[in-house]
Amino acid sequence: MKWKVFILSLLLLSVTSATKCQLINYSVANSEDIKELKYEIIGKLKGNIHIYKNNRDNSSITLYDAEMQEVAKERLKFLPEKIINENFLLYPDNYFMFYQYQHKGVVYCIAVKFDEMGKIVGKPLQLDTTNISFFANNKIYTVINSEDKQKIVVVKISKPEDEKANIVTTTLYNKQLEMQKRSVLRIPMKERNATLSEFQVDNEGDLVFIKSNGSGQSEIISSVKMITKPALEDTLSVDEINLNGIFLDDVRLKVDNFNKHYLITTLFSKQRRGDVNGFYCYSWDKYTRKPLLNTTLTFNDEFLEDAKTNGTAKTALNDYYLRNIVVKRDGGFLLAAESYYSTTDNSDPFNRWNGFGSPYNGFNNYSVYGSGGMYYNPYARNYSNTTKYFADNVIMLSVDINGKLDWSNVIRKMQQADDTENTISYGVLNSGDKVHFLFNLESKREMLLNDQSISPNGQLSRSPALKSLNGEYEFMPRYGKQTGIRQIVLPCRYRNYICFAKIDF
Repeated sequence: MKWKVFILSLLLLSVTSATKCQLINYSVANSEDIKELKYEIIGKLKGNIHIYKNNRDNSSITLYDAEMQEVAKERLKFLPEKIINENFLLYPDNYFMFYQYQHKGVVYCIAVKFDEMGKIVGKPLQLDTTNISFFANNKIYTVINSEDKQKIVVVKISKPEDEKANIVTTTLYNKQLEMQKRSVLRIPMKERNATLSEFQVDNEGDLVFIKSNGSGQSEIISSVKMITKPALEDTLSVDEINLNGIFLDDVRLKVDNFNKHYLITTLFSKQRRGDVNGFYCYSWDKYTRKPLLNTTLTFNDEFLEDAKTNGTAKTALNDYYLRNIVVKRDGGFLLAAESYYSTTDNSDPFNRWNGFGSPYNGFNNYSVYGSGGMYYNPYARNYSNTTKYFADNVIMLSVDINGKLDWSNVIRKMQQADDTENTISYGVLNSGDKVHFLFNLESKREMLLNDQSISPNGQLSRSPALKSLNGEYEFMPRYGKQTGIRQIVLPCRYRNYICFAKIDF
């Protein structure tokens, strides 16, 4: 009988230990937080989680304590009824909200400062205005910040009538929102289907972005130029990148502030509208103004067999899209790409060759800490036919400073959802010693949050799945935000309401 008691004690101890690995606290589902709620997880300030919410013309900042109990709610009555776009920038003692709205024929770009209790500090600050002759649904301004948050740049792109050029207006601010430099630059756009994208600012305030030339609606990129602008100058430097006859897809740019490098990477094809062959990598040194790396990464059949979700090894990478870029102190970098596609009665909205582009447009994620900056509405996409969304395997690569592959691994998963994408794909948490990938998988008709982590040497490990309190919570990990070294806040769907879960690892 004693041995039965001993075994039972061991079982109870193991259950308790597993439970202590993750502690989940849920916020209460509020009647105002309907499923159409728009929100943004701002982050943690002085121990409280700050979340921006918008329900039609009702906007607020809600504060939650360590147990996700609501401690304060500030109505943002100063906001206009309709906002075109907004984003937040968090500091240790306060944060800024940047938003834009249209009144009659003028679009305004405004900044507002909030304190640790979500109360407005001072008055809203007008950063810029633009006269337009139409009703704007899309944002006119893009607000970007440096990695150390000491530099903030407001970017506006306009197009003169009957002129093949873009006028790029940039305004540089310090972290107190004191203007440092305003520049108005004319960029020729004579090439067919030329676009400007990937605006980034480094810790010294220098601006870098991409000019690419596509090939029609399929967004096959046949030429790329990197454009840089010194912080306090009105000059542009253009560096054309030699692609050696390959074709790129969904070009991404990342600033490496530690090594003073700019990194460009994407998937590539050897033929126009051909199968995806691997990753293209280009690294440029800021001070020598010369490329350090211009190479491609391809894989053997064994890896492609491991990565594929359907079809053959030859087509294994066709459904993959680049999701994360993380630079390392030695000048190398990590890449993560996810297999993502959809099916409908008529067409596939997320297919490389039908003109819709990357499914991650609008929630680009260049940091391992998660998307964070997205203003989220899980029901924003609306198609007339039923659409099934699929998010499958994730490829993780570690590349050294010479463009050689250190290691690669594949996180295997199969996810699907009807009409909305809110519960598929993954979120990430960087705990320092490893990177955690969080995603939902169905098990016995119940959705479980899985945690698979990768160590710096590429070793993949699995933790026990996280189970919600009663099965009625559906996690939305792709829209989560890391709020501590081992803490992340995830939005959840509870019946017809939105709530939030804080997970401590």
